[in-house]
Amino acid sequence: MKANFSLNEGQKDAVRLLSGPARHIFLRGGSRSGKTLVLLRAIVIRALRCSQTKHGIFRHTLSAARATLLSESFPEMMRLCFPAVPYTLYRQDSIIRLGNGSTLLFGGLDQHDRTEKVLGHEFSTIYLNEASQISYRSRNMLLTRLSENSSLMRKEYIDANPPSMSHWLYRLFENGEEPDSGQPLENRGLYASMQINPNSNRDNIPGDYFDHLNSLPEREKARFLRGEYSSCVQGALWKIDSIQRQRSIDRESLDAIRSNMQRIIISVDPSGASGPDDYRSDEIGIVVCGIDMHKNLHVLEDCSLRETPAKWALEVLAAVRRWRADLIVAEKNFGGALVEANIRAVDSNAPLKLVSASRGKVARAEPVAALYERKKVYHHGRFQELEEQLSLFSSGGYRGVKSPDRADALVWGITELALLDPQQGKAQWIPAPLSFER
Repeated sequence: MKANFSLNEGQKDAVRLLSGPARHIFLRGGSRSGKTLVLLRAIVIRALRCSQTKHGIFRHTLSAARATLLSESFPEMMRLCFPAVPYTLYRQDSIIRLGNGSTLLFGGLDQHDRTEKVLGHEFSTIYLNEASQISYRSRNMLLTRLSENSSLMRKEYIDANPPSMSHWLYRLFENGEEPDSGQPLENRGLYASMQINPNSNRDNIPGDYFDHLNSLPEREKARFLRGEYSSCVQGALWKIDSIQRQRSIDRESLDAIRSNMQRIIISVDPSGASGPDDYRSDEIGIVVCGIDMHKNLHVLEDCSLRETPAKWALEVLAAVRRWRADLIVAEKNFGGALVEANIRAVDSNAPLKLVSASRGKVARAEPVAALYERKKVYHHGRFQELEEQLSLFSSGGYRGVKSPDRADALVWGITELALLDPQQGKAQWIPAPLSFER
């Protein structure tokens, strides 16, 4: 059976790019522009060309990979492009096996055990779908698995609706720099990106979908209709390029940096998340901040995550032990008693101070942003998600779609370390309730 389907002009340009010498290829553009189809098609062509090869296809979560890619996008692409090619779906393992023995593994990167399973594979192709939701660390981990010994040139495919200019995708593919260090890429010619937008896919999109895209606020319209990166908001309190940086922290430098701090705070911005798959809720912002003998502030680590109350409390206490922190500062507006109970359940003697958000986000953030302007704050490395949230604060409000959980946690930490008067700044211990049960 011959496929009664043809690629649109944008997809044809993408095929030419995919066939070239670049090994790391990023298709960026608006919503429903055909990026996913052309990349899945390219992977199947590679898999059919070389038998017994493995190809990894990933989203931020396994549930999203199964619901969108495995159940919808892949079978639709096969129906349109390869109607005569048989394949077998192993749904429980999220694997597609072609007739020549090549396999396509669909996976998520949101949990440690799932990531560990990925480390047991070697791939000829890896594909990051909706990569604006995937961390640079996870992407680099996947690159270590791009190691299958086959006749195919090993390639990395990426697609996304363009995020902000502070995102690792922009730094890597558009600026040509290593996102963590800021150093120029050594092999820039191996990286390529192109824009592909929904206008070129009009024949496959309902007309009222464009009406919806055109009705979006300008920032979202630029991203989802025109496929543009978002720049810093007007009147931004933080400018990412002006943040002072010191070396990122590893096992070798942890002790020295920790001993240089006079005081270390673990700050927590709780949410109502019930677990890692609860994407209706925000993440729990967990940020480690310190102050040195010269009264300079240091952002040391971002431990934020989306987890159950028990697991995020464990993460907070692990950070306390790792950094030998003096105090946990947690916002109590979101169920103060529950926040305390979560932490006390792990360590009844944890040094905890609950704080209340009596002022708005911008009013709390402005004094902290002023410390950045005075060059009093250093980031140890780059904190991608945290810094993107900071860049969306303006004097007129927060411009992000979701709550700035990481940025809120940072504001609480810096405020506790540097902006309270001496009497307020004293640790306000909340004693554990007396109990005879052990």
